[in-house]
Amino acid sequence: MNNNNISIEDVPLNNFHQLMSLRAGGGWILDGYVLSIIGVAIVQFSQHLQLDTFWQGMVAASAMLGTFCSGFLGGWLTDIVGRRRLFFVGPILFILGSVGTFWAESAMMLFLLRFLVGVGVGLEYPVAGSLLTEFLPQKHRGKRLAGLTILWFAGAALAYIVGNVILSIGGDAAWRLVLASPAVLGVLLFVLRLGTPESPRWLISKGRFTEAEQIIKKVYGPEFSLKNVPAESAEAKVSLKDLVRSGYGKRMLFVSVFWSAAVVPMFAVYSFAPVVLKALNLDGEWASLGSIAITLLFVVGCIGATRLIDSMGRRRLIIHSFLWSSLALLALGMFSHGSEMLVLVMFGAYAVFIGGAQVLELVYPNELFPTEVRAFAVGMGSSMSRIGSAAGTWLVPISLQSLGIEYTMYAAAIVSFIGLLVSVWLAPETRNMTLDQAASLAR
Repeated sequence: MNNNNISIEDVPLNNFHQLMSLRAGGGWILDGYVLSIIGVAIVQFSQHLQLDTFWQGMVAASAMLGTFCSGFLGGWLTDIVGRRRLFFVGPILFILGSVGTFWAESAMMLFLLRFLVGVGVGLEYPVAGSLLTEFLPQKHRGKRLAGLTILWFAGAALAYIVGNVILSIGGDAAWRLVLASPAVLGVLLFVLRLGTPESPRWLISKGRFTEAEQIIKKVYGPEFSLKNVPAESAEAKVSLKDLVRSGYGKRMLFVSVFWSAAVVPMFAVYSFAPVVLKALNLDGEWASLGSIAITLLFVVGCIGATRLIDSMGRRRLIIHSFLWSSLALLALGMFSHGSEMLVLVMFGAYAVFIGGAQVLELVYPNELFPTEVRAFAVGMGSSMSRIGSAAGTWLVPISLQSLGIEYTMYAAAIVSFIGLLVSVWLAPETRNMTLDQAASLAR
């Protein structure tokens, strides 16, 4: 059979694609788990270590600060040394940082260990996202990348479920087991990723054609070769130096701002879920069950958005997502002293509506940039969003204490509204495009 005219982007999903989706998806489950688990244990370790509001915010924000630092470095390294090598670094850092928290005896030690965990998270976004993007067929790329976000929230929900179980049976020092628990998932993820090949697209971009062809034949079949890989246009081949000076600079601005607007309110909620819900008059079982319910609604919102991503299109989806989530946060501020059920309904509405922006965090950055700078662009978008998330998370306990829950929710609504304005201005449509077409400026 002659497949010389068939692009690897047009082949059907095979067992390798399923395995790669699992290898990358496992990283997002772990990311959601490690970034959310802090919210489960924060009340207990704050009491045990006698942390004031400053250190509560610093410890909660430490993982986001680590993500900020490693996003820039990880994206750059991924484009320089390849995707496969760094694919194993994140799980190793998850294991080391999480195990270390079991023996933490000071706020500074806890901050540094969680910072290390955040470095691992920051590496996952450019490495796993780029590797998966460059293997997936065009027809399935949008939904598969969007599905990673669903797995992130599944990991977050798992963190609240497992964390609360550990707290209920672990005694006064249970928070140590809670914060160390991601190490188990880290070991499983490391083992799962053994045998992962390098991206043929990256190898081709480095002139390593023989290695690329060997991997193509192994993944797609002996009848496939370099001829089946779509060549990227000359226009799409930009250097890192040219990125901000070309049309890609505007795309980088869009990715950084919309990603930040999507995650800043969300991480602030996750890191202080019990505290925020208590300020909204939800305490005891209402707070515990509310945290789990809201997390599950985030999953529901992401599933719904994933189903709409191809039929509705990227641009319409992100605009509607920011519009309705902004209104939900505004309503939370206006009715912050309402009944428990009303508060949960408004929080649930925000969780569902923000799903569109959440799933596009991995779709847009991976589609809008060429192979040479794809991981760098994803890493930069991740880093810029996390510095905003870190600042927002650090400010939550201070804002709750000084401004109250009403104005804290208003501030979150403003952040989401900024995402809406930038999306209306800059969000492109990349539905039904090859990677070359999506990354091209000539459209």
